[in-house]
Amino acid sequence: MPLKFTPRQRSWIAVLILLLCGSAGYFILYRGGWLPAIAQVPKLFTTNLSQPLPPADPALNSDRLLNSLLGENIDKTQTAIAIDKSDYRLTLYYQGQPIKSYPIVLGGNPTADKRKEGDRATPEGIFAIRDLYPHPGWSKFIWLDYPSAQSWRNHFQAKLQGAIPWYASVGSEVGIHGVPDGSNDLIETRNNWTLGCISLKNSDVDELYAVLQAGNRVEIVP
Repeated sequence: MPLKFTPRQRSWIAVLILLLCGSAGYFILYRGGWLPAIAQVPKLFTTNLSQPLPPADPALNSDRLLNSLLGENIDKTQTAIAIDKSDYRLTLYYQGQPIKSYPIVLGGNPTADKRKEGDRATPEGIFAIRDLYPHPGWSKFIWLDYPSAQSWRNHFQAKLQGAIPWYASVGSEVGIHGVPDGSNDLIETRNNWTLGCISLKNSDVDELYAVLQAGNRVEIVP
């Protein structure tokens, strides 16, 4: 005997099906890089008013070991990173003060701000460290929380302006890492070899890795 539903029950079933289909569709678009996470949506309509980190000498303490500057027991919640793309420099900050700068290279499209997957641009803005872990090919990987809310705003604006295709995804997996073993010349000759990540010498990324943790601020400027 077939099930019989009242009009009210049929309405609720239809609503439930729509919700399930909508949730599944949103999840697919989110995983594909076409829509932000639901938690990020409110942030799309707000502006980040945090103060920028103070400028630093591009060669600050480049000849000194980091542990001689900070000591052994530091509060990792007080560390932050600033990356100046035009100077090809990464500076570590502790308690708001610059401590040491390192040479870096960028993605193959070094002057552009990242707008989509595959553009080989290094993103600009304020990010946080999402996770960090050893990497089999590049010593360490410090994973950033790109795309941020500002990244999504830039991405959607570029689509509205016709600067990128409507079907382009925003991209992901942007971080700070080392180089293949024996490839320090990539840094020394300023070879922008990455797909959009920031790359340092392995000895430098190892030094940074020891004083960073998830949640640390990373500021990237043009």
